[in-house]
Amino acid sequence: MIARGSQQGGRVQLSGLERLESLDAFSAWLQQPLTWVGGFDLPFGLPRELVKALGWPLQWEPCIRHYAGLSRPDIRQQFSAFCAQRPVGGKFAHRATDRPAGSSPSMKWVNPPVAYMLHAGVPRLLGAGVCLPGLHPGDPQDRSADGQARRVALEAYPGLLARELLGARSYKSDDRAKQTPERLIARKDLITGLENGRTRLALQLKLTHAQRDVLVDDASGDALDAVLCLLQAAWAQVRWEQGDLSYGLPAALDPLEGWIISA
Repeated sequence: MIARGSQQGGRVQLSGLERLESLDAFSAWLQQPLTWVGGFDLPFGLPRELVKALGWPLQWEPCIRHYAGLSRPDIRQQFSAFCAQRPVGGKFAHRATDRPAGSSPSMKWVNPPVAYMLHAGVPRLLGAGVCLPGLHPGDPQDRSADGQARRVALEAYPGLLARELLGARSYKSDDRAKQTPERLIARKDLITGLENGRTRLALQLKLTHAQRDVLVDDASGDALDAVLCLLQAAWAQVRWEQGDLSYGLPAALDPLEGWIISA
């Protein structure tokens, strides 16, 4: 699910939602000659501790290309063997961004399977030649006259922004039996908070009545998660407009692991 919008003066106007039905459709979308700053809800890198232990390349692009060449059973076997040698309570390796973002380790292959999300998505970003600040400069031909990348991809995480307004309250579920009135109310509260700009991003979401209804009615949360990514991307764009050419990423970012924007 893609949420498209524009940012001006601290207001983010949602212009549309687009559902892509396949990874090939995602690749085709990335190849379009558009200009955007995007927040993508998938990890862009693996924990340095894990990569080092497995003997994989310690530079981002060679590491991702190696990872893309593995099958899912290969990934599961190697990650499972890594975890088996570690103590209970510390099975998974973490990236530096996981603690401040409250995110799952990017090597998890179940609940949620973010390792497979990385495996499916990041090689497509790399193949499309987009710029991933702090990790990969992108296609040098795909730049404006002033040298600015036309397509800028940042790692986003909807849960980071949602927790600011909802705490531990759940607002979505793919399981119909868990699409409860309580989660419906949570979505309404979350949207209201975003419209009123009640997050540290200091941005106000602008919606039409019809758009608001779509976000409320989507009990899976896909549409709302896309909008949360849109707001994180807008925050990064504001930082760039203010002179931060790293889009708000920390100076000490690990160029192998990456970082979740606004964490």
